Amino acid sequence: MISLVFAGKLFWLLHVIGWYVLRRPFDRRARKSSLRVDRKKGADSIRLGISLMGLGILPAVYVFTGQPAFASYAPSPWLFALGTVSGVSALILFRLTHKALGKMWSVSLQLKQDHKLVTTGIYKRLRHPMYSAFWLMALAQALLLPNYVAGPAGLLGFGFLFFSRIGPEEAMMQEAFGEEYSQYRTHTWRVLPYIY
Repeated sequence: MISLVFAGKLFWLLHVIGWYVLRRPFDRRARKSSLRVDRKKGADSIRLGISLMGLGILPAVYVFTGQPAFASYAPSPWLFALGTVSGVSALILFRLTHKALGKMWSVSLQLKQDHKLVTTGIYKRLRHPMYSAFWLMALAQALLLPNYVAGPAGLLGFGFLFFSRIGPEEAMMQEAFGEEYSQYRTHTWRVLPYIY
């Protein structure tokens, strides 16, 4: 019988592979686009690195080596089930956001030469559903990996990126789209409907 620790590690790994498979075609296409605004350098590169450490590197070390072993605890079937639901929900949300954004997608604070404000699909109600998906991904990691370091590392790493980037991103969108973005903000939530 498969252990819950192994199952959690396996599902985390499959989740990361699924995320990569969903994102890869959009990333390749985005690299070919000319940019009107590019704020990836400097602070945003640091934010992305910290997020990668929490959502990728630390959990991968745990998944493949079991380290740091001192921080491990007994897994729970309930946490595993909730982690699975969070992970699947994150992948569905990733797919919806990438589909809605199409060629407007970018990994960083960038606007394409012919950038349009996307307000359809999942973006009809949420301004930043990609961040919602990452929050779910980080939550899935915390629930699936029974380790006090590797589990919550995603929440901390992505949390740092989110809270330090959301203001500059919205300022960039306001500057680029003016009144259109102001109107859009009046009837949408940032990442969580009816809450935030």
